[in-house]
Amino acid sequence: MAMTPERRVYLLGATLCVALTICSGNFGDRGGPYFMASLTVAGIAYLLAVREFFATPRLERHVARRVVVIGLVLAAVWHIEFLRLPSGADDDIHRYVWDGRVQRLGYNPYLVVPSDPAVQEFHTAETRNLNNPDLSSPYPAGAQIFFRAVTAIHESTFAMKVAFELCEFAIVFVLLDILRFTGKAAHLVLAYAWNPLLAIEVAGSGHIDIVGALLLLVSAAALVRRWRAAAAVALGLAIAVKFLPVVLLPLYWKRVRICDAALAAVVVGLLYVPFLDHCRIPLGSIGTYVHSFRFNGPVFAALDQVAPPQLLAGLAVLVGLVTAILFRRASLRSAAPEWSLDQFAWPMAASLLCAPVVFPWYLLWLLPFLTSASTMLIIVWTVSIIPTYVQWHLRALGRPWGSLPGWVMVVEYGCLAIAGAMIALRRPTRWAAADAQVD
Repeated sequence: MAMTPERRVYLLGATLCVALTICSGNFGDRGGPYFMASLTVAGIAYLLAVREFFATPRLERHVARRVVVIGLVLAAVWHIEFLRLPSGADDDIHRYVWDGRVQRLGYNPYLVVPSDPAVQEFHTAETRNLNNPDLSSPYPAGAQIFFRAVTAIHESTFAMKVAFELCEFAIVFVLLDILRFTGKAAHLVLAYAWNPLLAIEVAGSGHIDIVGALLLLVSAAALVRRWRAAAAVALGLAIAVKFLPVVLLPLYWKRVRICDAALAAVVVGLLYVPFLDHCRIPLGSIGTYVHSFRFNGPVFAALDQVAPPQLLAGLAVLVGLVTAILFRRASLRSAAPEWSLDQFAWPMAASLLCAPVVFPWYLLWLLPFLTSASTMLIIVWTVSIIPTYVQWHLRALGRPWGSLPGWVMVVEYGCLAIAGAMIALRRPTRWAAADAQVD
């Protein structure tokens, strides 16, 4: 007797739960053999589950509700397993706590360097060994306000992770609302909620990117309802968390008014007022980041020998902007629905592909927008990036940071190339038909 799609989803969800629970037990040796083996199994189970989601565009209402509820409960189980664990000794979350702390002490995080002997008394046990202590903060003003707000409630990495988990939880509800409003199947929310990167990089390590992803999804939800001012302001706030979604600006052409854009610019400008230094907008260590930081960026690395890094960073932004322009032009010509979420994913993915640094948590920005078969290549990337965690294990063994073994990028981007070729040569007609029925 053939297994029903519902039962296959439950089986894959149970596999994910077991694999990620084992992975959480080895989180202290991130990139080690047991961590990598269990996370790889989770990644494969996730891809198979996504295939089921896209291949089954419709379920009976009571079945769909049951699948969503059980799926989210399973996700909560493995997220709790990671949430209860301490973050890595030098994860970025320690910098978040430091930035929030120094703000509350009356200092500017863009001017204070954590290793400065004059501020050593400001450190706590959780901030004393933060990474890159010789640099001031690189995070934009929106992120800084968030850090201050969380540390005002409780000054700890655990509180910060709880705040990030609440943002992840909110994304589920906003995404469910968009799916309902646009007539898509509710169980597609599990394509987001089951992605292993959420467990590792939100519940485990804790990264600010999930806050930006929430704000960006809120902007998309506002576009669905043609709440133009809200859409513009939410986009501005997302850019104020990290600069990546600036490449999405062309998507808002003729979707928001000039006055809406002006309002968003004013709101973002006001966020920077507390951090102004002699009337100058602070950038912190962003320049150093672009000039010196390298990780898992093959396109940038290939061009780094022939062009200055500032120019290549601009090129990465340009690639994202051009991708967004192409999507917007296609939308205007074909009257494509305004709410097509994949339009948000592709420009950011194109920009990240050309960036000097591609950490796994950067892909958190893409996850809420991967709800159709047209984004399958990006979904594969969220799994093929798993081998990069080997870098953390190698560093624990005393190897220098930043130089990934050659095989890692061969596997990561080789899987992308193979998946891209398969999609180009043999269109997944079943998924395409499923999307057409849903749309």
